[in-house]
Amino acid sequence: MNALPVLMLTQDATLWQEWQQIAGPQWMPARGQSLADLQRWKQQGRTVVVLDAALPSLPESTAARWIELLKDLQVLVLSNRPSDEEGRNLLSRGASGYAHAQSSPEVLARMLQSMAGGNIWLGRSLLQRLLRDVDARLPEHESDWAEPLSAREQEVARYASLGDSNAEIAERMSISERTVRAHLSAVFEKLQVQDRLALTLKVHGIGRKQLA
Repeated sequence: MNALPVLMLTQDATLWQEWQQIAGPQWMPARGQSLADLQRWKQQGRTVVVLDAALPSLPESTAARWIELLKDLQVLVLSNRPSDEEGRNLLSRGASGYAHAQSSPEVLARMLQSMAGGNIWLGRSLLQRLLRDVDARLPEHESDWAEPLSAREQEVARYASLGDSNAEIAERMSISERTVRAHLSAVFEKLQVQDRLALTLKVHGIGRKQLA
């Protein structure tokens, strides 16, 4: 398989030196330093981009202009000072990922690989916030999903659907992480789901087609 070109937009020489270390059989980094380089990249029919959030002339994360900038691209926005608010704004305007600019080359490569597979990349803190936003905004959902579960299993499933880690669930419920894992295994089996994403969709009453 040929290496996939990835545009790395930054005026920070140190970041460029770090980011380009992903070069290898899968990725072929190219440097850009302005939004004009982004437009040329798009015109060439290329799509994968790593964007420094500190690049001069970028609009505020709330600006509608992002929608046009990110259109038809897979853009991973990296920030030296990431915030959940900025991440949520950019993802809602078309970014494919949001993370810390100092992520290691190994982690950066994983982010890009995930994005290339059509996924969204975001940190756990932001994921938790988005899940809680979904939970707050959705109308009350009939809890048919909970019928096969014990009261404890329902509680674990609810916390897991909000993005809480096993350790956080254990602390909330005053039980061990081992017990949390046992409850989650039972939940997955009874609800016939394979992972936390599928569990989250079921708890919130969201079908996978609704996310497409």
